[in-house]
Amino acid sequence: MLKNIGQMMRQAKDIQGRIEEAQAKIALTEATGTSGGGLVEITLTGKGEMRRLKIDPSLLDGEDKAMLNDLIVAAHNDARTKVAEIVHDEIGKATGGLSLPPGFGLPM
Repeated sequence: MLKNIGQMMRQAKDIQGRIEEAQAKIALTEATGTSGGGLVEITLTGKGEMRRLKIDPSLLDGEDKAMLNDLIVAAHNDARTKVAEIVHDEIGKATGGLSLPPGFGLPM
């Protein structure tokens, strides 16, 4: 029985190390979301921090500020979804598919 507990502890430590490596990789990752057929682009880091915002100049001349706001929100949500997929994939690789509780020290 103690042999199994020791083995489980080693496995847990190994998984913890792989998760830390995955978190470091995620922090360096970027994902770009777009909307309006590429008229608005937002790039987020793996931690969800915005790195870049690109707005096509044609949108700045218009009167429809509400549409521009909607496009920015849509691009941000697209980027956030992509970041979440990257986080899920990287942590899944690190844990060998083992499901972790929500918010288990992950960046998003």
